[in-house]
Amino acid sequence: MITERDLDQAHALLGRLRGAIDEVIVGQKAVVDATLITLLCRGNLLLEGVPGLGKTLLVRALASALGLRFSRIQFTPDLMPADILGTNILSEDGGRRQFTYSPGPIFANVVLADEVNRATPKTQSALLEAMEERTVTVGKATYPLEAPFIVLATQNPIEMEGTYPLPEAQVDRFLFKVSVGYPSLEDLTAITERNTECAGLSLPKPVATAEEVLSAQAVVREIPIAKPLRQYVSRLVLATHPESDHAPKDVKSFVEYGASPRAAIAIILGAKAHALLAEEPNVRKVDIEAVFRPALVHRVILNFKGEAEGVSVPTLLEQVWKGTPVL
Repeated sequence: MITERDLDQAHALLGRLRGAIDEVIVGQKAVVDATLITLLCRGNLLLEGVPGLGKTLLVRALASALGLRFSRIQFTPDLMPADILGTNILSEDGGRRQFTYSPGPIFANVVLADEVNRATPKTQSALLEAMEERTVTVGKATYPLEAPFIVLATQNPIEMEGTYPLPEAQVDRFLFKVSVGYPSLEDLTAITERNTECAGLSLPKPVATAEEVLSAQAVVREIPIAKPLRQYVSRLVLATHPESDHAPKDVKSFVEYGASPRAAIAIILGAKAHALLAEEPNVRKVDIEAVFRPALVHRVILNFKGEAEGVSVPTLLEQVWKGTPVL
């Protein structure tokens, strides 16, 4: 049972984190909110956008503000799974040879998978166990990852040269997918000012501890959601399935696979975290609406007809949202 003190501490933590990130990142409030919500939900985040929009800087700013172990993995076509997970190395001790495990860069609290879609599907799949079970298996041994743990992956639009589509199983393990857009005129002017005067940008100092983050994550789980809203989320997810009676006409025509049960979990947890960010005592419909699209946009798979006709998944999600009432 959460107490008023628990809520106050979580609100204070989020305020410090947001302030620290704002020292480095100009604008992009929706992206920053999605990042903080993902952290609170113990999830993973996929950031998509063309190069140069500050995706990597945002992740570095969060890691610096958290003061936790940070690791950056630059994904390239020649990257191998062992370069991420680590490997067993043959060593000699006192004339006796034995294999010793050398951990890879995945063993950190905040992992930046930079340009994740530039690696081959085999290498991308090396993240699957770590993202879901928070463990790494090499050979016959399984090693736990230290909590808190979060993978923040960046990717360029798939149409760009030298990129590979992420496996569906991996995409489904991202709590949210967020598109990073171009800054406004005012934000772009502020960005140029920060980066061309004085000593330039510096990363924020740590403003949180691992214990504070874990405590805030526990608070999120305790935020109440009414049963009608929980059922509403289930109907929203079922409405993305073409065989469902809840699905709109276009979903039935253009969708091959709807969202998985992970999507419903992502929406509810995300809505709870959004309510905490807004300093609200319980989940509201507006909290569900705030996380509905980033939780589903990467989980709805178009069929051949949908791909051929250039159907937009966000457009289908708008139909799902408008066509699914709260009972």
